[in-house]
Amino acid sequence: MNVLNNIMNVLNAIDSVMYYPILIIVMASAGIFFTIRTRGVQIRLFPTACKLVVEKPENGQKVSSFQALMVSTASRVGTGNIIGVASAICLGGPGAAFWMWIMCLIGASSAFIESTLAQVYKQRDKEGGCFGGPAYYIEKALHAPALSVVFCICLIATYAVGFNLLCSYNLQSTFAAYSFYNPKTTPALIGLVLALVVGYCLMGGGKRIMHLTSVIVPGMGIFYVVVSLIVIFAHIGNIPFMFAEILRNAFDFKAIFGGLAGSCMILGFKRGLYSNEAGVGSAPNASASADVTHPVKQGLVQTISVYIDTMLLCTATALMCLSSGAVFGKDVQPATFVQDAVSSVFGMAGPIIITVAMVLFAFTTLIGNLYYVKNAMAYINHKKEPSVKAMKIFYLIATVVIFLGALMPMDICWDLADITMGCMTLINLPSCVAMSGTAVKALKDFEKQRKEGKNPVFHPEDVGMDSEELPCWD
Repeated sequence: MNVLNNIMNVLNAIDSVMYYPILIIVMASAGIFFTIRTRGVQIRLFPTACKLVVEKPENGQKVSSFQALMVSTASRVGTGNIIGVASAICLGGPGAAFWMWIMCLIGASSAFIESTLAQVYKQRDKEGGCFGGPAYYIEKALHAPALSVVFCICLIATYAVGFNLLCSYNLQSTFAAYSFYNPKTTPALIGLVLALVVGYCLMGGGKRIMHLTSVIVPGMGIFYVVVSLIVIFAHIGNIPFMFAEILRNAFDFKAIFGGLAGSCMILGFKRGLYSNEAGVGSAPNASASADVTHPVKQGLVQTISVYIDTMLLCTATALMCLSSGAVFGKDVQPATFVQDAVSSVFGMAGPIIITVAMVLFAFTTLIGNLYYVKNAMAYINHKKEPSVKAMKIFYLIATVVIFLGALMPMDICWDLADITMGCMTLINLPSCVAMSGTAVKALKDFEKQRKEGKNPVFHPEDVGMDSEELPCWD
């Protein structure tokens, strides 16, 4: 027990320093820098982004913007939208919701830059499709292949270990509300079932992942938002007080700076980043696979994913929980907080509704996570897909990790997820800042063509780039 406590203390210390002061400064500075350089593209071209979501590729067999959006959203939208938000409020207070919104608005510009770069520098595979991500644009633009490998290692540690441990833990924690829950056996059973189901789906490969997420994610999100709205409107009289409390707590700087690492501001930024992943470097792996006529199209589409995740789903959780009057605090389990909020309207069906939502969120998160890992493994393997045998070994390890996550203490799961994600962000965001000129030039080219009444088509020469170095755009 002492060994476990020591591990938790070390992880917590690393986590605290990484996010304050390092990551909060990096994330905020990068997001503001991108917003200024693009003249607020994430807000200014929001209507255009909405139209581009439904644009289909010329070749029906290729990956559409919508499918790439759903894969990235599948990873973004997960247990963090429920348990992560509830955890931030329980530990930091209602003001955490406000700082999540700020993180979203700033971070959407980072999502635009990284996904546009992924499109610019994407590679073509043997079947005519495209792939790419941070590893590829760091290598091509910064000529730093060693850094690309380090990024891939961090990505694998994040999505195959950190996030999947946490996702499994979050799911099993929702079952604690049921009478049959036995802390000695139930977590293991839930972890085993989840691991086997995900392992089975992974054997179907990337195309099955695309299909599953494009079907499940929209329905899952709508279902959860509808439930949240019902709870919110059932307590409509509490809404003015709720918003007043959010703002009061968000700007209670005496409380914030009295314990900054555990404040609503830091927890809002941390859980906001964990949830929407803007600037982390994950979504560009999916963005690169989309078949679009101009890189900026997919950059704009990916800002929608950030909004769906935070402004829609995270906000739904925060407002539902806070308006319900459910008790929260550092001694309240996040899953219990959410279940109590839903139960205030749906009674005994409340825990069941949250369990169903968590099962769907967990499933799509795990599938999306491991899709990213496969891309990172391919890069490390000299940009070739690992052998069938290697992938089977990896899937076996992945299922074991998912199983173990259900048995881990909450603090270890959250700290590991935060630390591994932080490492990715500290590589990706500074790299995007260094390459932002390319994305800005592409944006200007996109807007110029739209003003001329054209459907924008990207030609590298138009932005001063060599088409021979960009095989997908020659």
